Amino acid sequence: MPRKSVRQAINEALRQEMERDDRVILIGEDIAGGMGAPGDKDAWGGPMAVTKGIKPAFGEDRVLDTPISESAFIGAAIGAAATGLRPVAELMFIDFIGVCFDQIYNQAAKFRYMFGGKAVTPVVIRTQYGAGLRAASHHSQSLYPVLTHIPGLKVVVPSNAYEAKGLLIQAIRDDDPVIFCEHKLMYDDEMEVPDETYAIPFGEANVTREGDDVTIVAIGRMVNLANQAADNLAKQGLTCTVVDPRTTSPLDTETIVETVEETGRVVVVDEAYPRCGMAADIAGLIADQAFGALKAPVKQVTAPHAPVPFSPALEDLYIPSVERIEAAVRAVADYGQSAAAE
Repeated sequence: MPRKSVRQAINEALRQEMERDDRVILIGEDIAGGMGAPGDKDAWGGPMAVTKGIKPAFGEDRVLDTPISESAFIGAAIGAAATGLRPVAELMFIDFIGVCFDQIYNQAAKFRYMFGGKAVTPVVIRTQYGAGLRAASHHSQSLYPVLTHIPGLKVVVPSNAYEAKGLLIQAIRDDDPVIFCEHKLMYDDEMEVPDETYAIPFGEANVTREGDDVTIVAIGRMVNLANQAADNLAKQGLTCTVVDPRTTSPLDTETIVETVEETGRVVVVDEAYPRCGMAADIAGLIADQAFGALKAPVKQVTAPHAPVPFSPALEDLYIPSVERIEAAVRAVADYGQSAAAE
């Protein structure tokens, strides 16, 4: 099986779905080289070159460059979806969601409900999130919890190239609006990805490690750090189950609760802010549905409740690390042990 980066996997998913269904179009800033820019119109392919090569293959009618107006082109994509197309809009950075938020949460998310289930809005909004590229606080936030809060939206946060391809194909085929969140540090991460088309269902978590001592629930890129922490701890005799929810809405609560009932100890890892974030939401869910199984308080490992710093040293401290995850796992594993020994 060939190895592909996250960037290649997403590009391949877009191409395969555009070949399969001529209603699929791409829309966004610089995805085909820049609106009215001279020279090679395929020079960009978006800020991370994810759509590079697609415009020459499918033409300007299906790969549409837009002016720098998120409210305009996200609104246009939502309107196009409501009238029969299946647009994939690229919102350069999730930080720009505020500019077009009304179109998303007040319109697209409500169409199916307001029209009694008769309206569908098959739009996908691809966007980048996450710190680590020294892009400062305007381009580095993890805002998927904000979108998860809104009923009517589906929110996808893939953790690797295989997941990215299968989840994006599912997103394009879905009849509801989907926010597809890609961590900007993961675009060059490689793994084996099939050439053929495949779809990963929403709302079905993936258990990436199995262990008896502690459950780690991690979101997006944090899954990879949690896997590293679990592998390190296993060498020390402490085994962890790692759960990748894949989608924050719908959320696979059943798998999370089942693993907690098996281990009784939980660490939740999320790069988003701690207040009203996914870590807090999942911790609350566990307290509500699996309290009797807990042998220790649920531990959360998150970024601090502060803007993402530009200073490289501070940004590195800001992002949850393998070391912090390991420390949290040890803390919940040790909880109550000394008292029991006495």
